[in-house]
Amino acid sequence: MDNFYRLGVDIGSTTVKIAILDSEDQVQFSDYRRHFANIQETLAALVKDASEKLGNVCLAPVITGSGGLQLSKHLDVPFVQEVVAVSTALQSYAPHTDVAIELGGEDAKIIYFTNGIEQRMNGICAGGTGSFIDQMADLLQTDSMGLNEYAKNYKTIYPIAARCGVFAKTDIQPLINEGATHEDLAASIFQAVVNQTISGLACGKPIRGNVAFLGGPLHFLSELRGAFIRTLKLEGPAIIHPDNSHLFAAIGSAMNADDSYTIMAEDLFNQLDHGIKMANEINRMDPLFSSYDDYQEFSERHAKATVKKGDIRNYHGNCFLGIDAGSTTTKIAVIDTEGTLLWSFYSNNNGSPIETAKRAIRELKELIPEDSKIVYSCSTGYGEALLKSALMMEEGEVETVAHYYAARFFDPSVDCILDIGGQDMKYIRIKNGAIDNVLLNEACSSGCGSFIENFAASMNYTVQDFAKAALFAKSPTDLGTRCTVFMNSNVKQAQKEGAEVADISA
Repeated sequence: MDNFYRLGVDIGSTTVKIAILDSEDQVQFSDYRRHFANIQETLAALVKDASEKLGNVCLAPVITGSGGLQLSKHLDVPFVQEVVAVSTALQSYAPHTDVAIELGGEDAKIIYFTNGIEQRMNGICAGGTGSFIDQMADLLQTDSMGLNEYAKNYKTIYPIAARCGVFAKTDIQPLINEGATHEDLAASIFQAVVNQTISGLACGKPIRGNVAFLGGPLHFLSELRGAFIRTLKLEGPAIIHPDNSHLFAAIGSAMNADDSYTIMAEDLFNQLDHGIKMANEINRMDPLFSSYDDYQEFSERHAKATVKKGDIRNYHGNCFLGIDAGSTTTKIAVIDTEGTLLWSFYSNNNGSPIETAKRAIRELKELIPEDSKIVYSCSTGYGEALLKSALMMEEGEVETVAHYYAARFFDPSVDCILDIGGQDMKYIRIKNGAIDNVLLNEACSSGCGSFIENFAASMNYTVQDFAKAALFAKSPTDLGTRCTVFMNSNVKQAQKEGAEVADISA
């Protein structure tokens, strides 16, 4: 068939992009929309808009993108790999490109074209992508475009982690408390994205020559693009920013279309509008507890491990104070000479462990009798040295050693300790009465306390209620094991497939 348009569809992790080209490779229609996990509905709406402009034209479609493979199979539409699509578009629009940097909602790519094509792409971490930028914008109570406006007037760049959204929040919260301007924070966030992309993907391979900037974030966020240009020291013609840089994968996939498969625009819309039944993308797992009796047995077994407790208000004598200043929370314990827990405190420190500790000590001062005396104090955790100095405490102890002292008190034969905190998780192996090995999460904090707390808050639950909901979920969803951004996408997809809050929590 000679008289047809070529339709390129790029289905990404967060957006759907389409481009319709004529026989001269001129774009006749294009659009870019977030799909919020409703891919078919979004694509149907785009096809409808295109047919309203161009009429019920004959289309030769090709699909690309991380979310497009399954849909292409069910529609029986050709699929092309994203790197092929982008390369095709660049060969037409900017054949002199040496390196392309493309940022999407959850993926980041660097494609080298000199001396053969080589692609570097994020795998287990979505730090430094569009969704990461959205998360950071939420912290500053704006959106990504608002972040871009702020960054235009920055004066100072602060170091911020971009490998993990949770770690980045911890860097930003104290800066907010200390009065850092939104302008400086916005520019710092963009610089963190640049650092993550270059260090995490290039891995030392130089980015030289003519560099093309592609994808939604780099198209719409001029200050993010500017941060890349500054860091890479690019000038003049070495900076390639095509007009349709956010649609390049869609345009390139359209360029790969032929007449081997064609469909009328209205027929494609009707297929999508009536919904193509696809298999659930999110796997389901076994329930946490098979029955209430199973849960009761678990609860009774764990109830045996309890700390002996007393009341500081009724205690008279010497006692001991310990403070654990963690990444997100401050914990304080006061014990007597026998190890009985007389008083405890646990609170989010909101980026200021000293203020939180001072508030706790004031509470303790109101309760402790005059003839009780704190004879020794010790700090541990991330803020060990800070609190030891601020409160003039006698001792500071490494967190792993503090864990072992406590574990040994309750079980002298302990040989393994697991600790999950706000942003860290540790496995401590004990051998012959000493710490033999410690393993700690380094680049990702998924599965830690902040991660669970953020998920609960996003569904309008407290952490406690969120946890209770999981106990008797019938079909827990498999959300993966790495990266909060990827898990957020899986949650949206699971909800679309009918998963309940209990299933997601479990």
